[in-house]
Amino acid sequence: MKHFSAARSPRNTIEPVICAISGYRLIEIFRAVAPDVSARARVEVAHLAFDQALAHVRGQIARQRCDVVLASGSNGSYLRSQLSIPVVLVKVGGYDLMTALCNARALSDRIAVVLHREVSAELIRFAQRFAIDLQFRAYETAEDARLRVQELAALGVQVVVGAGMVADLAQQAGLTGVFLYSTDSVRHAVEDAIAIALAQREEKSQRTQLDSVIRHLSDGVVAVDMRGRITTINPAAARMAGRAIEGTVGTPLQQVFSGLLPGEVLSHGAAELGRVDELQGRSVVVDCVPLHDADTQTGAVFTLHAPGPLENAVSRLRARSHRRANTARYTLDQLVAVSPAMQAVVKRCEALARSSDATVLIRGESGSGKEVVAQGIHQASRRRQQAFVALNCGAFPPNLLESELFGYEEGAFTGARRHGKAGLFEAANGGTLFLDEVGEMPLQLQTRLLRALQEKEITRVGGVDAIPVDVRIIAATHRDLFAMVGQGSFREDLFYRLYILEVVVPPLRERPEDLDALAAMLIPAALVRASVGHLAAEALQAALPVLRGHPWPGNVRELENVAERIAMACLIEQAAPRTPAVAALLGASRPSVQEAGPDTAPGQLSTEHSLPQTRREHEAQRARSVLQACGGDKEAAVQILGISRTTLWRKLR
Repeated sequence: MKHFSAARSPRNTIEPVICAISGYRLIEIFRAVAPDVSARARVEVAHLAFDQALAHVRGQIARQRCDVVLASGSNGSYLRSQLSIPVVLVKVGGYDLMTALCNARALSDRIAVVLHREVSAELIRFAQRFAIDLQFRAYETAEDARLRVQELAALGVQVVVGAGMVADLAQQAGLTGVFLYSTDSVRHAVEDAIAIALAQREEKSQRTQLDSVIRHLSDGVVAVDMRGRITTINPAAARMAGRAIEGTVGTPLQQVFSGLLPGEVLSHGAAELGRVDELQGRSVVVDCVPLHDADTQTGAVFTLHAPGPLENAVSRLRARSHRRANTARYTLDQLVAVSPAMQAVVKRCEALARSSDATVLIRGESGSGKEVVAQGIHQASRRRQQAFVALNCGAFPPNLLESELFGYEEGAFTGARRHGKAGLFEAANGGTLFLDEVGEMPLQLQTRLLRALQEKEITRVGGVDAIPVDVRIIAATHRDLFAMVGQGSFREDLFYRLYILEVVVPPLRERPEDLDALAAMLIPAALVRASVGHLAAEALQAALPVLRGHPWPGNVRELENVAERIAMACLIEQAAPRTPAVAALLGASRPSVQEAGPDTAPGQLSTEHSLPQTRREHEAQRARSVLQACGGDKEAAVQILGISRTTLWRKLR
């Protein structure tokens, strides 16, 4: 046995290996061609045939030193029938046959052609057209070839054209053997072998990468053929089935996964996504999709999602979506703080934001800017890159407020969304949750809020799993929470949970220095929105004297409302209003104040109520009168009063 290897290229360490096998004359051409392709492949030549060749190639395959076999004739056919790797056969070309016949005619006119397997009709027509007297024979095995040569010798044939084995058998029978194959045919076969080897390597590399990805997926993946037998399974799927991965390939799907039904994916090629099956007593979300090769379905793949990680991922996605939708717009630098009182508020907020993560309670009258202060604290804190989520606790009925805060599971109540919904605690995770009008929160919900603050985790409505949350709470109220604690309408323990850090926002009437600055900001902006910005300076000059004498019970929100009224007046008249006109506009937004009751004599003052109580009664009376004047239209009433629908509802109550 002789071996020959072409020089190996030092630049390519993953070059394909071609095992060129022949027991006859073709071996010499293999050796001649091998060096020509050494830069692209390593051609290992072995002078062997049939069983010896088979044993040699299997040994090379075991050592991973053979990608493709190159052979010819019956030897090649035998190897192809026994090996799992590709076997490329050297094919006889028309030029090969013509050259061999010319050489044979130079020796004798009694010629035979002996070919492996069959003699083509084209070859017979070729001989007939050129009036060449030829005998044709075909053989299957080496013994068959020997018998054909003996038969031809008995018929007086003198030259036999064929492969190396046939030529050698002719020589042994006393005839002349003419070798059929040419160097060009071998070169073509070598090129085919290299192309196949490279394609196999690329496919194997991709398959290895894909197998690695599938193996490391946390989701289970199972592929089956059209008979429902497993062709691929990853460790995650095996764990879900409670089985070892070894021995599962080739097993029927339902023998490994008793609860996993193929459905219509195999019978009709219909994909099915989001199905829920039971595996080992656990619910699993299953995606089934068909597998195709070209236009033919070859099987299906099942992806198994454990519900826990899937739910957590959905919660995180929802929370991220909320974070994108809930961002703070204002910073502490944007607060109008000309007055010493507001300067002190800004300084305190900066200290609270940067040095502490504790709960903040913001107190102040309606419309004084408590949410703007809350946004400024968030923007100055370490949580500024995370969500700022705001909720008005007085704007929802108790049951709806609970689901908004804590979220709910699927089926928690009639009308609940499929798959449930994340609440605002989850949406604010990592950031800030602003609870406006916290004094309006019902007692039963105060208990849940207290637990969330204490345990730093929440449970959705209808759920059982605790969800950890990292949220800073900023609460705001215009009410006296301490008095409410005494009345039993606000939990004392929740009050002290909220009342850790305090910010008091002074009403606008107590910071007149800020009025001019706010008016200079709000009135021109309102006029610009109304497309009459060119009248801003004149309107502001006319308005300031009137604004300075107003008590501003609605605070900054009322000033915003007045600015819009001035802008509308400018738009209608296409001119800036005079000072009396501004006074009329301002009077339309002022509550009618009766300092004395109907039975109080002129010059006398009632001492029945405190000033805050009196103001609340007057605001309620004003709200009722405006609502009546609007024919019960709440939307029109809140526009005139410059308050929200929630505040209107509270004042009427």
